[in-house]
Amino acid sequence: MDLVSVFGNALFSEYEAVLSRADLFEAAPASRSKREDVFDALLSVSEWTPMYFLWRPNLPVWGDNHIFELAIASGAQAIITANIRDFERGEIAFPSLKICTAGDHPDWRRTR
Repeated sequence: MDLVSVFGNALFSEYEAVLSRADLFEAAPASRSKREDVFDALLSVSEWTPMYFLWRPNLPVWGDNHIFELAIASGAQAIITANIRDFERGEIAFPSLKICTAGDHPDWRRTR
């Protein structure tokens, strides 16, 4: 199975907002231009997923809901995150959607 990252409007906006925080990257060795190049490279190998329906799974951190919704809209098999606890506590369950860390996902381990 090929692992493919997916983006939608909300996730794209979140990445852009974080990348524009100059104070967050004061000690970073990469310039803003280089960080934008890495983001552009990520986008070039990602699939854009339009969203027509919002599930609003009521995750403990409301701002994480768009990640869950993007996974459902794209037909993802997994959400790979370091924040497993919050994603597993949503009020709506999709048993076929795995929540795991990069180290726990078998396909991710095999491709590294």
